[in-house]
Amino acid sequence: MKTPYPELEYFRRAAFLKSVEQLKDLPADEGAEVAFIGRSNVGKSSVLNALCDHQGLARTSRTPGRTQHFVVFDLGGPRRLIDLPGFGYAVVNKSMRAHWDEMIPRYLEERASLAGLVLIADARHPLKSEELALIEWTASACVPQTLLLNKADKLGRQAIAQAVRAARESVGARGGDPASVHAFSAVGKEEVPHLRAMVDDWLIRALTEGPAHDGPEGQGE
Repeated sequence: MKTPYPELEYFRRAAFLKSVEQLKDLPADEGAEVAFIGRSNVGKSSVLNALCDHQGLARTSRTPGRTQHFVVFDLGGPRRLIDLPGFGYAVVNKSMRAHWDEMIPRYLEERASLAGLVLIADARHPLKSEELALIEWTASACVPQTLLLNKADKLGRQAIAQAVRAARESVGARGGDPASVHAFSAVGKEEVPHLRAMVDDWLIRALTEGPAHDGPEGQGE
């Protein structure tokens, strides 16, 4: 069966590049990268694996919070994906949690090559305070964003529609684009072609037009 987006086959060539704790150890801040972020139990690694059609690309685990570093995946040329540390109730020591609390905002505010942010939430639950804060930040910083309500395969059609409607209301109330909210299933993968096209568009725009990312109220300049 032919893919609807044959020109996006480069996602299938994604490869692990490095895993780092400090921003200074990330690749040079040039080119374009799309970051993936979410609470530690929402299936972030599964979404990345589905996007790249590579089951073992991002490590998955039944233990929340396994991604404890900034994990970089090379897409070829100047394009990258960044798997950010999961946040939420992951069982980690206080010093590591404090490190995340400092590094993640710094990455979002300072990384000039950030072309877009994929926020992943659990479709079965209302959006949490951390998720709502990220939505508000990306809106104020003019960073392209999509909100994926993952694990939609665990809900019926009516429940999915209700979850999407509620999330769109929350996103709109915080200055975001309600149309950026999508139900998603890393298991069913029906929405993967759309996600690939969106991420590809962000990367192309950043490489051809320059980053729209300035940080909140220009603080990232």
